[in-house]
Amino acid sequence: MQHQAVLDAEGLLCPEPVMMLHVEMRKLEPKEVLKVIATDPSTTRDIPKFCQFLGHTLLDQQQNDDGFYFYWIQKKEG
Repeated sequence: MQHQAVLDAEGLLCPEPVMMLHVEMRKLEPKEVLKVIATDPSTTRDIPKFCQFLGHTLLDQQQNDDGFYFYWIQKKEG
């Protein structure tokens, strides 16, 4: 999936990935997509809640066999 920016949150534990996500989303223009790479299982709960609360769109989320979690988040308009 195409994205304009990447947040590498490997090795970071809650709440760091979501705190960093908040900072990175502010840098994006509306409708741009951020790819997040994380290793903390709590991101499967925290990132969807973050998107829902702030109005961003979680386009996709995936997990691989190596314990990595991937998220594609589109910044809301306006």
